[in-house]
Amino acid sequence: MKSLVDRYLKQLAGSSSPHTLRAYAMNLGLFADYCAKEGVTKPTQITHRFLRGFLVELNGKGLAKSSVARYVAAVRSFTRFLAREGAIEADPARALRSPSPRRPLPLHLGEDEVSRLIDAAASERDRAILETLYGGGLRVSELVGLDRDDVRDGVARVRGKGRKERLAPLGRTAAAAIESYLAARPRARDPRPLFLNAKGRRLTDRSVHRLLKACARKAGLDPRTKPHTLRHSFATHLLDRGADLREVQELLGHASIAATQIYTHVSMERLKKVYERAHPRA
Repeated sequence: MKSLVDRYLKQLAGSSSPHTLRAYAMNLGLFADYCAKEGVTKPTQITHRFLRGFLVELNGKGLAKSSVARYVAAVRSFTRFLAREGAIEADPARALRSPSPRRPLPLHLGEDEVSRLIDAAASERDRAILETLYGGGLRVSELVGLDRDDVRDGVARVRGKGRKERLAPLGRTAAAAIESYLAARPRARDPRPLFLNAKGRRLTDRSVHRLLKACARKAGLDPRTKPHTLRHSFATHLLDRGADLREVQELLGHASIAATQIYTHVSMERLKKVYERAHPRA
């Protein structure tokens, strides 16, 4: 089998990057070793069942799902080559399923950490920004896009992805912080935007990222804390306190419930840690 793999890699060299070629050489080298171990010397012996056995072998090595997926991609490419060359009649890897990589859980803050972050704000404006991000679960683009007229009675009219509008409750604390900021805000060049920079113009995404980084550092929080971390925290805390997943989906402005379901995993991970820390049989 090794000679066929070498022939395939030689053909691949003309159209692939050196990085791809090295990765395929490593992945298919292991596949060729597995074939030799199992006594498979002819392409016709490579069946769907045999390939399933190879997957079992990979999983037994404790590889990450993303790594197994790369092996599957390399083997699929190789068996397509064998089919094109006429070495096999049908591609046995066509129905081979690649494992879905586990989606990493989003970084979120505890309720006390959110309080520490907001308390680290250097001005009325910065405090209002943090309260609004967390109080409404807003994306940073939604926050900087807010106009003064968009916020009334603690509710913001938000323009989300694709300019789709939704109403986002901000809560009393965020509403009060916005009022305090506006009362102290100097005359603006453009009176429409809600949040302004030092030059009196609309605040940018980048400025909010810098603000979060500075506040996180001052509060002694994870340096990876970003504006979206407050959105993740918003959703997680709602679920922790009994909110319905569909309600959280609507508040976040997600088009699909699948995008919101990641937060159930976040809450479950937190509950597991509580269990492991507190249960005598954990």
